[in-house]
Amino acid sequence: MKIGYKLIAEAYSPTEMVRQCVRAEEAGFDFVEISDHYHPWVSEQQHSGFAWSMLAAMAAKTERIELATGVTCPFIRYHPAIIAQAAATTQLLSDGRFTLGVGSGERLSEHVVGRGWPSVSVRHQMFRESLEIIRLLWRGGYQSYEGKHLTLEDAQVFDLPETLPKIIVASGGPQASKLAAELGDGLFTTEPRADLIQAFTDAGGDGPRYTEVPMAYGATEDEAAEEARRLFRFGITGWKVQAELPNPVNFDAATATITADHMREAFACGPDTDKQLSVAQQFVDGGYDHLALINAGTDVDGFFDHFAKELAEPLRALRPSS
Repeated sequence: MKIGYKLIAEAYSPTEMVRQCVRAEEAGFDFVEISDHYHPWVSEQQHSGFAWSMLAAMAAKTERIELATGVTCPFIRYHPAIIAQAAATTQLLSDGRFTLGVGSGERLSEHVVGRGWPSVSVRHQMFRESLEIIRLLWRGGYQSYEGKHLTLEDAQVFDLPETLPKIIVASGGPQASKLAAELGDGLFTTEPRADLIQAFTDAGGDGPRYTEVPMAYGATEDEAAEEARRLFRFGITGWKVQAELPNPVNFDAATATITADHMREAFACGPDTDKQLSVAQQFVDGGYDHLALINAGTDVDGFFDHFAKELAEPLRALRPSS
């Protein structure tokens, strides 16, 4: 079991993201994962720094903690050739501590380059082609690729690490889990769904299983629930909403009726360790072995202290209930 911390790049400045990574290492977390977006989700967030610059700074300022994207869409806003290069460079700068988390993206960040937002089926085709291109470039040498949607022309990634980064593929359904087994090194989800792991293993997948555990630390449950509503209410809309809306103003409208009580139902709100462990247990029971803790509360340093003193040991001791 590895315990990570979710760096919420939409809610904090780039310098604060780097500071939180350093604090996460000091608190004893095994890894951090950082979102890779162009826009924030809701108007209260007001940040969205460039993930790859922040990862480089984190690599320079830490020694032990593993780094990951959670997650990068390797097409539309980017070309997979750029992600192949960026991930290889980050692996070198971090001395082998980087994991490339990838997914099929959201309109929120991908529409900004003016290439439209394809249907789900087309996005999945583009996602497959992107992973094939990244794998091809990581073989070394000059490579070309002609896909239905994506093309690579005579390209080489010159600085390749001796040990390539793991590719962890985000899944919300069985087809994505099968893709993770075929072209990835592990699985990434945001729900405690055992069926996604089952589809992954049935297709031959055998690697780490990442997920995000929703928490909101604060002095009281009420305070934490309100902070979670203010900054993280988009998180309970579901992927069919999250993937399709274009800008924070649209998410503001879509989440206008979400209350603090809704957040209590989805997040472990407040300082109660037992409540936090209960939420985490669902993901352990689902079969996940890399738990990235989301702190939707704003007492960041309080949460790091709480993790180090109260939560880390019992959290690492969790085992599947069955």
